[in-house]
Amino acid sequence: MKFRAEKRIDAPVWMNVVVTLLFVSFAFVAGGLFLYTQGVPPLSAYWIILRSSFGSGYDLSETVVKALPLAMVSIAVMLCYTMLIWNIGAEGQALLGALAAAAVVRYFPAESRVAMLSLMAVAAAVAGGVWAGIAGFLRVKWNVNEIITTLMLNYIAIRLLEFFIYGPWRDPSSLGFPMTKPFIDSARLPTLWGTRVHMGLFALLVLAVVMEVIMRKTRWGYEIRVMGDNSRAASYAGMNYFRGVVGVMFLSGAIAGFTGMCEVAGLQGRIQAGFSAQYGYTAIIVAWLSHLSPALSLFVAFLMSSLLVGGAALQIEMGLPLASAAIFQGLILFFVLGGEFFLNYSVRLDLGPAKGPDAHEKYAGGGG
Repeated sequence: MKFRAEKRIDAPVWMNVVVTLLFVSFAFVAGGLFLYTQGVPPLSAYWIILRSSFGSGYDLSETVVKALPLAMVSIAVMLCYTMLIWNIGAEGQALLGALAAAAVVRYFPAESRVAMLSLMAVAAAVAGGVWAGIAGFLRVKWNVNEIITTLMLNYIAIRLLEFFIYGPWRDPSSLGFPMTKPFIDSARLPTLWGTRVHMGLFALLVLAVVMEVIMRKTRWGYEIRVMGDNSRAASYAGMNYFRGVVGVMFLSGAIAGFTGMCEVAGLQGRIQAGFSAQYGYTAIIVAWLSHLSPALSLFVAFLMSSLLVGGAALQIEMGLPLASAAIFQGLILFFVLGGEFFLNYSVRLDLGPAKGPDAHEKYAGGGG
């Protein structure tokens, strides 16, 4: 008697929903055990997370603020993951986008808000796209592992940002703190409803719709999926794999770079150390939880951002380290990836080979 795994042709929608919810529940059970070992009542901690994330209009707006970059960057990386290209460098691409936007504000200021923000957005998208395109080019030209290159480029981007905010771009009036001068008013994204939620919300909604259409309804989206399933077959079918990889990586980096611009223009109003809060890494979890769906990523990013807000509340009210939120995120990713096995394979109990009448007679009579 043994278990046997058989590859599924396609998992039904209901199974995707049930398996995901089930394994996310397992993650929270495991998280509850972790809280218990820290001397914290799990139910009380989860209540604090819910209350701090959704308890008031202000709490809800702060959850939305943190969900915006998560959703944007998750859409960026899921484009690559659909093609089975692993972009781990969205964090660095967002930083490069922010740097490019700050450079525009510093060297090409304009009074017109439309002109200023448009130029910042283009510069940020190009900077992030080129940064990611480097890894894509190395992948298809010399088969350099894109996981390594995108990850290493993150550290270069971090050092570049530190060079400018500690060096030539540091605000003389910042009392020694590493940050640039405040952006001019025309370089700031308008906020909504008297909260910190900014116009990037509408950019996110448009982006999600456009990318959903591109990935599900266009020829290019079809080619991305085919090249992800079998790059050799795609080449035989006349699809340009080189152009596909570099193009997908560039677009992914461009979206991440635009996200960095939205963060500094919408929230910070300047660049300072640690402004991104490592959204590029958390967005990887969002992309997988949403099953590489841009539309679904909006909902998943909102839930994940509640953990970020709730993690800060747990630190204040229960004395837990802020890293507790990262532990929950890691548990969710771990269990969801485990659930992927049951979506891709059906598990059956194999009782051994069946014995027909001839076999029974053979063994009973000792014949043969």
